[in-house]
Amino acid sequence: MLIESLQNEKIKRLTRLLSKNQDRRKAGVFIVEGQQENERALHFGNQPEEYFICETIFKGILPDSKIHFVSEKLYEKIAYRGTTEGIIGIYKLEQRNLDEFKPKQDSAIIILESVEKPGNLGAILRSCEAFGINALIVTDTRTDFYNPNVIRSSVGCLFGMNIFQASNEETLEFLKINDYNIFTTFMSDDAKPIQEKDLTAKSAVLFGTEHSGLSDFWKGKGENVLIPMSGTIDSLNLSNAAAITCYEILRQKLDK
Repeated sequence: MLIESLQNEKIKRLTRLLSKNQDRRKAGVFIVEGQQENERALHFGNQPEEYFICETIFKGILPDSKIHFVSEKLYEKIAYRGTTEGIIGIYKLEQRNLDEFKPKQDSAIIILESVEKPGNLGAILRSCEAFGINALIVTDTRTDFYNPNVIRSSVGCLFGMNIFQASNEETLEFLKINDYNIFTTFMSDDAKPIQEKDLTAKSAVLFGTEHSGLSDFWKGKGENVLIPMSGTIDSLNLSNAAAITCYEILRQKLDK
């Protein structure tokens, strides 16, 4: 049966889930759009509930799960990114607990405090996955990990990462218990170039929001570092700063 109407009950539910974080949380699901993103979701063991597929657009192998076929005109209306690749999946949401994460001796963690922009979070996830960061912790989060913009901008890298939500207090306790070297990124005169620090041991680098940086909670909790720059601008976009830091961690490990 080909679904062609926005008034179809399955489509109504899908559009609610696409548009409202609270509806996704209540239903215990998340939404994945795009062929590569769905392939990564399956590759990393996420459990699908159902798919909405437009056969005239979708070029991949049909997944082995419940499928609802939709018309191209309808897909253009429901897809977050227009006609991209013709597949939207609904997956079961599994809770991730920081207490269950067992870090290795050379574990590297990126910590984001109060990140607000889904696009930034997704871009940082992509850098973390690309450069071998072991976990990403978001403290006092203001955005949904499974926001469609996070999944899109991470190109599905979210699914292969250890990503956790915790308070500042819980995160600091975790870092202490597991003997992490803590590096903060306050803009201050005492900050040292990040490449001068040993990031090959257990290391956690913290970033705050773009408009205000880290909160006072983290003052005095670690060594303060910076990314050296030669231009007149005094700061980088959050996702760029995180990407450079992730690469520096990998570079040091490769050189060791």
